[in-house]
Amino acid sequence: MPRQYDQLFETVRQNIPEVDVHDLKSALDQADAKPVIIDVRERDEWEQGHVPGARFIPRGFLEMRVEEQVPEKDQPVYLYCAGGVRSIFAAQSLQQLGYTHAMSVSGGFGSWKDAGYPFDIPRQWTPDQRQRYSRHFLIPEVGEDGQGKLLDASVLLIGAGGLGSPAALYLAAAGVGKLGIVDSDEVDLSNLQRQIVHSTSRVGEPKTESARTFIGDLNPDVEVVGIQERLTADNVIELVRDYDIVVNGADNFATRYLLNDACVVLNKPIVDGSIFRFEGQVTVYQPGEGPCYRCLFPEPPPADLAPT
Repeated sequence: MPRQYDQLFETVRQNIPEVDVHDLKSALDQADAKPVIIDVRERDEWEQGHVPGARFIPRGFLEMRVEEQVPEKDQPVYLYCAGGVRSIFAAQSLQQLGYTHAMSVSGGFGSWKDAGYPFDIPRQWTPDQRQRYSRHFLIPEVGEDGQGKLLDASVLLIGAGGLGSPAALYLAAAGVGKLGIVDSDEVDLSNLQRQIVHSTSRVGEPKTESARTFIGDLNPDVEVVGIQERLTADNVIELVRDYDIVVNGADNFATRYLLNDACVVLNKPIVDGSIFRFEGQVTVYQPGEGPCYRCLFPEPPPADLAPT
């Protein structure tokens, strides 16, 4: 006598469109519109490999999370598991949520691998990293892929003062993997009311070393490269060359123009900030996509119009 589960499975299966892995591969190879692919397996299965471009939503969380990641319900959605059983019930749930083209991939990931198709093995996170970045993992716009990009990214900060300090702390907290900090000054007691990366115990230390100590305590994942020298025409190209993005917190026009010219030559984006008392501004200059700093301000203003 057939089990009730077997009967239920066959009943559900009769109402769910199924495709094989070859159909899924063909859909992936189409250049115009990539399909939505959802992996409904458990995390340990996902970490052993997954279909390129798949979104990870475990079966137990599918109904709660799918509408955040797939808001358009009329597009094709391919669901797969290990062998094609869990994905049948997952597709049924999506149909009940109003998805009109939800389908199950028969044979699941096992058939995908047996067919010799490529698969991705995700970054392996330590237990501490899973806890540290757990809130980023929950945000669809970031997720594990986005966090991995942050850890692989590098940012060069010009100055560890009033602008560079909070920028360094937030970039480190977010998990940007490499921070270069350019500053030739030492920590002074008068810095501490605004330069929050430093502390009283580190007065007299080079600001680069003070920042390295604080950031190391905040997030040991971050590599801090302290560059205790002034930015000059002789070193700017070499300093900027190895970083993805430059954050400029310098307080003088000579540095702004020098840095702008180097970033234009090297095609590096600049996030440029400035502040005066209770006024501030921030601008992103992306070479090749918009004007640079020198385009907007060909020459620095007279000294009497630009108080320090």
